[in-house]
Amino acid sequence: MSHPNRVVVGLSGGVDSAVTAHLLKQQGYEVIGIFMKNWEDDDDSEYCSSNVDFVDAAAVADVLGIEIEHVNFAADYKDRVFSEFVREYQAGRTPNPDILCNAEIKFKSFLDHAMRLGAEKIATGHYARVRLNAATGRHELLKGLDPSKDQSYFLHRLNQAQLSKTLFPVGELHKTEVRRIAEEIGLPNARKKDSTGICFIGERPFREFLNRYISKEPGPIKDPSGRTIGQHVGLSFYTLGQRQGLGIGGIKAKGADMKALQARGLRGAGEHTPWFVARKDIPNNTLWVVQGHDHPWLLSPQLQATDVSWCAGTDPTPSSYAAKTRYRQTDAPCDLQALSMPDGSAGFELSFSDPQWAVTPGQSAVLYDGEVCLGGGVIQSASACPSKTD
Repeated sequence: MSHPNRVVVGLSGGVDSAVTAHLLKQQGYEVIGIFMKNWEDDDDSEYCSSNVDFVDAAAVADVLGIEIEHVNFAADYKDRVFSEFVREYQAGRTPNPDILCNAEIKFKSFLDHAMRLGAEKIATGHYARVRLNAATGRHELLKGLDPSKDQSYFLHRLNQAQLSKTLFPVGELHKTEVRRIAEEIGLPNARKKDSTGICFIGERPFREFLNRYISKEPGPIKDPSGRTIGQHVGLSFYTLGQRQGLGIGGIKAKGADMKALQARGLRGAGEHTPWFVARKDIPNNTLWVVQGHDHPWLLSPQLQATDVSWCAGTDPTPSSYAAKTRYRQTDAPCDLQALSMPDGSAGFELSFSDPQWAVTPGQSAVLYDGEVCLGGGVIQSASACPSKTD
């Protein structure tokens, strides 16, 4: 039976979800906390903070005077998020599991569980907002009011059914205000550091983690002139735009590469100009690298995306919008065009007035109309700017 005033809050152990629960209680809701356990392969690991996080979440619930339930979604997570994560990396792409986790676990498994508890809505500590558009009758996903914390990018796959059942109280606040409220009401985690990285990896070295699940197949690292200048450990372990961990830091640019760098006015063009991953040639198991942050191979005026998801449930009209091709990126003006993919599925193409840096297959291209997040898709390919070395 549904309780019209009951809201189930995902308590993560962090300050944002704690303040979310407090704000809802202040607004007169009956609040129940749920701690979601989504990963259990490393319970005894120094990198897995799940046990500590639950203790923090329970302490918050105690201070706020609300119930908390510990729910294990690890099987769902492994089946619907982690398996896809491994598949994508094995295929040479760079997925964003946090986006899939939101769509499949936090706003599906968790939402279903909350509805079984008789909740009217769920709430999380995400920095985003939901608004009902009176003219269209549809729910809109909006950016959080704190531009430095906005998390709408990670939520862009939410649909109308999910948005209609969701509250994001801290999306109306700046992070400094959230911390102030937490201190004011004596929350034990008021000064807890924000979590970073992918939820199931924690703070551990990323390559060390991938090693356990993905096979290595070393191959050549080549520069634009075709010189082999090193060896990679396996294409899955690199992402476009990557600068660290290439093992080729001191190799000088030569000939055409040197001239191209110097023509763009890069000082010290040569051994001190950093290398960046620019292309991953899967069929030939070759990693292509370039020198200089603004090398043409790293800049894309267009991208194509599939696995499309629109918040409104319908495609936006082809027109001019803004887009992010990675989190924390400034919105980039673009033109949207619908695409029909070879397998018959829907896709879209974005054309940018300013070429975008290191557009990465597997990441999400997310579209905005002002403060409204329209949805997006998974980047399949991107065209590079032409260069004389191509």
